[in-house]
Amino acid sequence: MWFEESVFYQIYPLGFCGAERENDFGEVRHRLGKIEAEIPRLKQLGVTAVLFNPLFESERHGYDTVDFFRIDRRLGTNEEFAALVEKFHGAGIRVVLDGVFNHTGRAFPPFREVLEKREKTDYRFWFNINFSGESPYRDGLGYENWEGHSELVKLRLDNADVQKYLMDAVRFWIDVFHIDGLRLDVCYLLPTWFMELLRRTVREKREDFFLVGEVIHLNNFQKNICPERLDSVTDYECFRGMTSAFNSENLFEIEASLTRLFSSQPWALYTGKKLLNFADNHDVVRAATALKEKRNLCNLYTLLFTMPGIPCVYYGSEYGQEGDKSDFDYNLRPCIDCIDKTAHPELAEHIRKLAKIRAEHPALSYGNYAKATLLNKNFSFCREGNGEKIIVAINIENHDCTIRVEEAEGTDLLTGQVRNLNDIYLPPFTSAIYRKNEKN
Repeated sequence: MWFEESVFYQIYPLGFCGAERENDFGEVRHRLGKIEAEIPRLKQLGVTAVLFNPLFESERHGYDTVDFFRIDRRLGTNEEFAALVEKFHGAGIRVVLDGVFNHTGRAFPPFREVLEKREKTDYRFWFNINFSGESPYRDGLGYENWEGHSELVKLRLDNADVQKYLMDAVRFWIDVFHIDGLRLDVCYLLPTWFMELLRRTVREKREDFFLVGEVIHLNNFQKNICPERLDSVTDYECFRGMTSAFNSENLFEIEASLTRLFSSQPWALYTGKKLLNFADNHDVVRAATALKEKRNLCNLYTLLFTMPGIPCVYYGSEYGQEGDKSDFDYNLRPCIDCIDKTAHPELAEHIRKLAKIRAEHPALSYGNYAKATLLNKNFSFCREGNGEKIIVAINIENHDCTIRVEEAEGTDLLTGQVRNLNDIYLPPFTSAIYRKNEKN
């Protein structure tokens, strides 16, 4: 499928476009042009799919949805977003939206009606309401929310009317916006039958529709990557492992995760499955802030683009944008106009090369994974399949090293250098991606 070979680029639209933090539900602002202006640059970067965080009408940050059928007025109109998707498609870039199905905002009309009419409305069955309880908002009733956040009202997904509303919304997004996939927010809380309902719904429209679930822990979720449910899930284990291994100068940590998840060992959890990989996103500290040694940024993205799975770059991080979780996470989601594009000029070019290499060498999309060599501060691994063998070597310390893999000749796809793969020389904080030459 198309997504297995894709390079994703994640955009948090409300932040990217510099929208107000609070929705006043007043006049429409027309900000989607900021995203359209970036399409040529993303095309040049090698992006083939864009993942949008929430952009439907909400109260504040997008995950407190008010209207599933309307683009947030702080961004623009439905017609403008449909035109934007068409522009992306014209550039050969697929579009995936964030599906927030677990909860809504308090201004969601069915919930507002419950607050006003209480037991006199059938909308009370859309939520888990306790009319003898009380909420922090002093509503005179209690309700189940998302993980203690009272501003996010949990939906009763087992209610047939809720299911119809949500599936109608999904059909609307496909029919009107022509989207190519969905990310399922807090997928770890969605019942398996809901994933199956969603798959049946999108399959009515598109056989190649991409469904990826947000999953924080991977151990018990592999059964849900199957034709009846999901195509992929987010790889938080390797996200944590990459940064931690680089910072502790202990590459055994990330290699252990790669072997545990993707190796040919019979106990490996996700062999042959394509997880969505990332170095950072809208919920976590930016990679350039989290990484102690900034000279390893290029190494981090080399690993991201060559390990098993689907790479995803968070907007601005191709420039080494910094950001921590202060100010209610707003520091993670700046306006594109405020991003310093000169902080790490080498990084964007490195990512462009990585995207090109990935597009030209299917072993990086479909090949198996096997450890080759491993020390605390350097390691190498092989990706083999589709008639080729790729050897990736990474050195994260301030000393050069020589990595010995096998007696064969290879060409470094980053530099064009040809050398024996038992003599891979790496300067400090550098990496290499060798393709084993066919004559060997």
